[in-house]
Amino acid sequence: MTDTPNPALTPLAAFVGTWSGEGNGSYPTIAPFGYQEEITISTVPGKPFLAYTQRTRATDDGRPLHAETGYWRCTPGAGPGDAPRVEVVLAHPTGIVEVLEGTGPFGTAEQVVDLSSSSVAGSATAKRVDATARRFVVVGDELRYTVAMAAVGSPLTHHLAATLRRVGA
Repeated sequence: MTDTPNPALTPLAAFVGTWSGEGNGSYPTIAPFGYQEEITISTVPGKPFLAYTQRTRATDDGRPLHAETGYWRCTPGAGPGDAPRVEVVLAHPTGIVEVLEGTGPFGTAEQVVDLSSSSVAGSATAKRVDATARRFVVVGDELRYTVAMAAVGSPLTHHLAATLRRVGA
């Protein structure tokens, strides 16, 4: 993999890199928790998408908590002057697949991508997840994100928030 994005990915260039830091999670059905995280968003030579991997570990004892893998891509806005659209597909080892779509203000000091699920599917044994929403913000070498989730009978509710620092290109 290379760090030179396909020209279609120019709006997402600020997100490319390896990011590491800490976050906190909560949800009505679980106890609050802290975690350490690494996210890698990388280009794929010549392809108009970014590869995405995420891994978390508990801050108290280092045990693995969660992982996601997937792809980000950028498509033109609906009309002249419209912000590009961002599409993200994520697979979870718990049997969940998310398809998220959104947009963001690009070309400013604060790069923001707001996403909401257009589809969430689960295997027969996965916990029920009805919807998700994610916000990613990059300012310089800092990536912040939040995740909301509607699952197991709860409405769309805050679930995760983290602040990560760029540790690699």
